[in-house]
Amino acid sequence: MQITSEDVKKLREATGAGMMDAKNALEEAGSFEGAVTLLRKKGHAAVAKKSERVAHEGLIASYIHAGGKVGVLVELNCETDFVARNEEFGRLANELALHIAAASPVFVRREEVPADLIENEKQIYKEQVKGKPENMIEQIVNGKLEKYFEQACLLDQPYVRDPEKKVKDLIAESVGKLGENIQVRRFVKFTLGN
Repeated sequence: MQITSEDVKKLREATGAGMMDAKNALEEAGSFEGAVTLLRKKGHAAVAKKSERVAHEGLIASYIHAGGKVGVLVELNCETDFVARNEEFGRLANELALHIAAASPVFVRREEVPADLIENEKQIYKEQVKGKPENMIEQIVNGKLEKYFEQACLLDQPYVRDPEKKVKDLIAESVGKLGENIQVRRFVKFTLGN
């Protein structure tokens, strides 16, 4: 594959990768799609490394739905005030607030779901699949529990603007572009009359 500066530019825009990372991925993969996959794999490894770093800066974003009947506040943290003032970071915070208004998550991440609530959900699912072969019950219950996490946990939810992508993937893309640990600390959704 002959690599041009246009190819590198297109890949950088699609993935948020640096110039040399994009060029190297194109050389290694031999195709645009392969390079995107390669960068995504490397990006998730980088996100895992960055997630260990302390994120104590950031901002609070708000979203008020048309008509003023639904509002959201979300605290999004990063490592430095430089990134907190970055336009890309602000856009991510606003997108997350809009997503929360539309999708109504209950928890930020699955680790926040209380153990007794998880156990209660498992019992309900076991009742629902009574009579199925014993070796399938555990599999079905785990599948239903995954669906519960996708509904209740912000990071596991499909992103409202692109359901092929989860919210955690949206955040991972920003981590790749901005080069810092980004964490949703907390959120609150207000609905008029509730």
